[in-house]
Amino acid sequence: MFENLAVFENRYEELNLKLYDPTVAADRDLYRTLMKEHKEITPIVETYRALKKAEADIEDALLLMDDPDCDRELRQMAVETLNEARRVVDQKAEELKLLLLPKDPNDEKNVIVEIRGGAGGEEAALFAYNLYRMYNMYAEKRGWKTEIVSLNETELGGFKEVSFTIDGEGAYSRLKFESGVHRVQRVPETETQGRIHTSTTTVAVLPEADEVEFELDPKDLKIDTFRSSGAGGQHINKTSSAIRITHLPTGTVVECQDERSQYKNKDKAMRVLRARLLDAKIEAQNQAIAADRKSQVGTGDRSERIRTYNYPQLRVTDHRIGLTLYRLADVLNGDLDEVIDALITADRAEKLKESMENG
Repeated sequence: MFENLAVFENRYEELNLKLYDPTVAADRDLYRTLMKEHKEITPIVETYRALKKAEADIEDALLLMDDPDCDRELRQMAVETLNEARRVVDQKAEELKLLLLPKDPNDEKNVIVEIRGGAGGEEAALFAYNLYRMYNMYAEKRGWKTEIVSLNETELGGFKEVSFTIDGEGAYSRLKFESGVHRVQRVPETETQGRIHTSTTTVAVLPEADEVEFELDPKDLKIDTFRSSGAGGQHINKTSSAIRITHLPTGTVVECQDERSQYKNKDKAMRVLRARLLDAKIEAQNQAIAADRKSQVGTGDRSERIRTYNYPQLRVTDHRIGLTLYRLADVLNGDLDEVIDALITADRAEKLKESMENG
């Protein structure tokens, strides 16, 4: 299945030459485009070359073993080389299968995360804050930038809902499996008899749409301004800086009141609106092909319960892949990589299985 990989190798060498061309370097957009392509195919080419080297090592070892003049010591070395080269071939072949799977075109995009308290009232709102903090700490560990778009707080410090952006390389590829219902089991501070309550919070992770992908017609937008509410200083009651945008064809409504500037709020609201419209389009596409899939790790029904955070047992369980960790505090402090890596691996394994069944 790797016969055509020489095409990638030839293109890789061609890109190397172009990227050293001063005329290409002078064209910033072209240079950025070529660098992106170079970065995408480099792991494929490097793995392919390692595979070819291992295959050459197998041929050399077999030739040496067939040589009647080969002494015992050389023959033993040839056997060891042969065994190691066969192991490398198997390993690199598996790696290439994964590298050649179709990539999600949204993987490199920034994201907009929306968290809403669900069943459980104030306790659900407090857990929504916990999740917001968890994703912010995870973003900080990866060097990503976060910024609140809109926030609706409760008197006890919980979040009825919060919308925020995460800007960073590969943000969507790492966070796209977080969409769904997150369940918490714990004793609320307001519970006098020590009973464990179960509450839920919903998370939506939306890839941010470029303006080119969703060029919104001004005639389709109804834009209202209003005064911000909540904590934030005296200016809150004096200026109508908050923005509400309604996309008339779909009825999608976005509000932003985090900034003092009306223009900044409008920019943020437009980012969220484009992301929601793109997400609706992606969800429709997923539903259209879902019947052909035996399972999906992360792009299924938003109402699906995906994870439970059990405080008494210090346990986190991801129900989609049956993963249980007894490191609740670490996870809530942003140590999410073990969970996310397991979800990515499961998703790739499923896609690889499907490609082989269909192939």
